[in-house]
Amino acid sequence: MESRRKPLVAITSVLLFTLLIGYFAVPSLYITQDYAVKSHKPSFTAPKQNIWAELDEVEAQDVYEFLLEDFKHLNLTRHPKSLRDNFVNTVESLKPNKTDAVAYLYGDAEVVDRYAKVSISQYTDGAPYFFYYTVGPLPVTKETKAEPYGYPFNHGRNWIRSPIVDFFHIQQFSVNVAKNVSDITQALLGATVNENDPNDPRGLVAFPRSFRVVTGGLNFWLQMYRPSYSSGARTLLPQGLYVKIDAKSLDFEEWTVGQYYYNGVIYDDEHKLRAAINSPGFEKTPANLDGPWTDTEDFESTPAGRELPPPAVIQPYGPRYQLDRKQKYISWFGFEFFLTTNAAQGVLLYDIRFKGERVMYEVGLQEAMAHYAGDDPMQGGLEWMDSFFGMGKDAFELLPGYDCPAYADYLDSQTHDKYETTTIPNNICVFEYTSDFLLARHSAQYSTTASRNTYLTVRSVSTVGNYDYTIDYVFYLDGTLEVKVRASGFIFAAFYTTNSSKTEDEYGHRVHTALSTSMHDHVINFKADMDVAGPKNDLVRLAIEPVTKSYSWDGPDVPKRNTMHLVEYNVTEETGLDWPKNGGEFYIVYSDKKNTWGERKGYRITSGTGMGNTPHLTIINSTTLGDSARWAEHDLWVLRQKDSEPRGADPFNFLEPFDPIVKFSQLADGESLIPSEDYDQDLVIYFNVGAHHVPTSVDIPNTLMHTSGTSVMFVPHNFNDRDPSRESSQGVRIQLDGKKLSGGFAGEAYDEDPSNGELRTRHGKRDAKTKKLKAHYFGGTYEKSVKVPLEALEPNFEGYRSTMHAVPDLTFNGSTVFGTWKKED
Repeated sequence: MESRRKPLVAITSVLLFTLLIGYFAVPSLYITQDYAVKSHKPSFTAPKQNIWAELDEVEAQDVYEFLLEDFKHLNLTRHPKSLRDNFVNTVESLKPNKTDAVAYLYGDAEVVDRYAKVSISQYTDGAPYFFYYTVGPLPVTKETKAEPYGYPFNHGRNWIRSPIVDFFHIQQFSVNVAKNVSDITQALLGATVNENDPNDPRGLVAFPRSFRVVTGGLNFWLQMYRPSYSSGARTLLPQGLYVKIDAKSLDFEEWTVGQYYYNGVIYDDEHKLRAAINSPGFEKTPANLDGPWTDTEDFESTPAGRELPPPAVIQPYGPRYQLDRKQKYISWFGFEFFLTTNAAQGVLLYDIRFKGERVMYEVGLQEAMAHYAGDDPMQGGLEWMDSFFGMGKDAFELLPGYDCPAYADYLDSQTHDKYETTTIPNNICVFEYTSDFLLARHSAQYSTTASRNTYLTVRSVSTVGNYDYTIDYVFYLDGTLEVKVRASGFIFAAFYTTNSSKTEDEYGHRVHTALSTSMHDHVINFKADMDVAGPKNDLVRLAIEPVTKSYSWDGPDVPKRNTMHLVEYNVTEETGLDWPKNGGEFYIVYSDKKNTWGERKGYRITSGTGMGNTPHLTIINSTTLGDSARWAEHDLWVLRQKDSEPRGADPFNFLEPFDPIVKFSQLADGESLIPSEDYDQDLVIYFNVGAHHVPTSVDIPNTLMHTSGTSVMFVPHNFNDRDPSRESSQGVRIQLDGKKLSGGFAGEAYDEDPSNGELRTRHGKRDAKTKKLKAHYFGGTYEKSVKVPLEALEPNFEGYRSTMHAVPDLTFNGSTVFGTWKKED
């Protein structure tokens, strides 16, 4: 036994020696605790049920089956081929009326009954219509019924007529037109359409821009485009040939080809254009060809420093917010709110509270509009209403470490259309972030104090055709909420010509051989249902105005003093407001409650961070938009809150701009905001973000986000008794050397109170010969080195779940929020 124990002791000694040597030899970075795996306390649950949650797949399928049975008389089909078929377009949750929701959230009422909102395509009286219905209560029982959903709409109707009956044939007709003039396209553009492969980079695509005719129906202008090789850059590749189509009839066989437009000249028909081409002196425009200039990536350039990765952000100890994934409820340093989604609008937030007090009942996107201008038939009338294509449906999976920090929490969303449920993985992220600038700081004679600026962000990115919209809801430690949108992607560019009718730089700038940018307004509308310290609120314009005034203390030396003062103007009726010149007015939503100092609790609404003030639409009484987007005509609006007016826009407005199903001008109709028997002071704010976008060469190939972001901020205005971020922020106070440990100006000495338990002190020598420097930290600090895994610095995309992104191509055979514009196999 003894002989066997000696080798064991020797081996053990060697191992211990090796471990000790390794411990002292390894750099301190690796004397660590493990990098935290993001997790949330299992016990954290939302205080209430998320009554705004989207339907799950089982609920949606139950609704589909109910409709197929309840609407047997419509002969609903599961596989529609055109709008001559009757079928269910979409199914989503119907958000409860605020009156019912508040009774549940803040009272003793039972949970609100759950309903679905559905859209059904019905072919009636020889024309296609879309109808809205409600289905409920859910789950489906014998009590469940379907009823017309009309009360939120101005006319009380629950339908809108579609100007097109067969969306696939719009594209097919366009291809046939291009085929019939292939000799012309070959002569002028050097290519023809490839019917068998529309994405053939050597071919052409015929892209239609529709416009409503006041007398009824649609017409189109077709423009030829080249498909891009690899990056989806088709909107950078317009060609200079346009064709007008008379499509006012619902029967595409009655459509006719009209005028041709080329190089600033209108030709009555293809024959006159051919004759012109073959005549002496005919001037051709240069070709707009694809090439490396449209590539979104540069894998070849190697400027100094590019070989090194950029700095990365990490979260070693896990999240500081709490998340109930099932209820999609988030709590972070006083902020609490619910999150939900739908196909048209994307992310919506409800029941936002700060430090236990109500701030907003709801905030969410209503519509994202882009309106162009130009001197050619495409750009001259181009506009998009992107909720029609689906800001939620087109919010695709996010890239960890790029769209959001690698440590973010990611949530899925679901949409239901055409009898199918689509799960979009990881398309919402939630994360806390530390800014590159401080929340607060101050240097005194013998001290400097600094507070880190950390904030919480809820983010999604909607890619609608050529544009990518990053939408952020940002929460700050002082109670501020910011709604921010940044745009990127490809611009919708114009073909560049040098004909005598063209005015240089009137609508944009030349950025390539045959390409010009096209000016446009992005106006993106949000709704904020304000409940500042409760539902009784009013809006005040607090103006900063110059004044000449006498003061007794000025005496005879200064009889009158030119100065400034504050003047309040109550907003007493529903109206639109623009951001004031020189920032000379504050728009404040006041509560009827007061803080400790006798001041009314309020939130100020202000244009936030980004590229200047947020815009409204430049065009007055737009010919293209009609009455479909009057909300775009001012920066923000104040309206009465009404259960019968849940939204300021609707996706169907895109189909009928002159008689939209939601007419905003009838919501903002000047009703009194003075308290009365029929008005309880519950108000709603509609506000716009976006940009007046005049693209330049820096937008090629993609628009940059730091030059396109704008936001609106809701900032506490005497909402609290003092700055609430003091108790939440993390920072340091540096106490400098000196005879007097003073914080203020010279001579303002005080003795440091060593019993102050709120400050933790570390001592670190400047060097061996100098006195010690004291650092007092408030909030948590890093106490140990952390071994950071590679995935925290450069995420592994093997976990990326999407196999394709159903990005709409913005033509009528593309995907929309209603999921109907496809040819069936």
